[in-house]
Amino acid sequence: MHSLRNGYRALVIGASGALGQAFVQALKTDPRCAEVQAVSRGQPCDWDLSDAATLTALAAQLQGPWQLVVDATGALTLGGQGPEKRLPELDAARLLHSLQVNAVGPAILLQQLSLQLARGERVIWAKLSARVGSIEDNRKGGWYGYRAAKAALNQLMQTAAIELARQRPLAVVAALQPGTVRSALSQPFVGDDAMDPAVSAQRLLAVLDVLEPTGRAQFVDHLGQHIPW
Repeated sequence: MHSLRNGYRALVIGASGALGQAFVQALKTDPRCAEVQAVSRGQPCDWDLSDAATLTALAAQLQGPWQLVVDATGALTLGGQGPEKRLPELDAARLLHSLQVNAVGPAILLQQLSLQLARGERVIWAKLSARVGSIEDNRKGGWYGYRAAKAALNQLMQTAAIELARQRPLAVVAALQPGTVRSALSQPFVGDDAMDPAVSAQRLLAVLDVLEPTGRAQFVDHLGQHIPW
């Protein structure tokens, strides 16, 4: 990461997932990165995206300042059930659960941990999103709860980015589309015919490295292409 100062500190949340692990490994091999803290379920304390109090407790366990935060949390399959494909499959409880895990929880993490971002220098907040969260790009339908949650996440990030820029004008806030990556999340839908997580993580870090602070969030894929909101 040449755009961050030499000796930058990085935080990866959701480090037990395929992409989270890949981000941690990639950052550990960067000689310019002085420290990578990996946060996974139960580490450094018990936390749950559906419980805001535990996210506040998690933030209290972490010691900034950070120059780079990667939030790799999220879930497509909840309670053993995959995304709804048709209107008759909609269930209010499942919809709310998806919003909690994929939008509300990450927003609370941003609320709490943005206070630990370094000031007066370039910093990056990167959150895994999904192309299906794009309202304009939705041409196939289906996946109601996941689409809605990712769209909500993107709006929350955009709103937070505008506010964050007032105190940290060099901050980059990015919603990331990692591509279809081999992981527990994607396996039921694409099998093994997907990208190696290490490749996706390396590409995403390279994309983040060249994004300019704009005072707004940016929705980009692993090839650096901007995605319509």
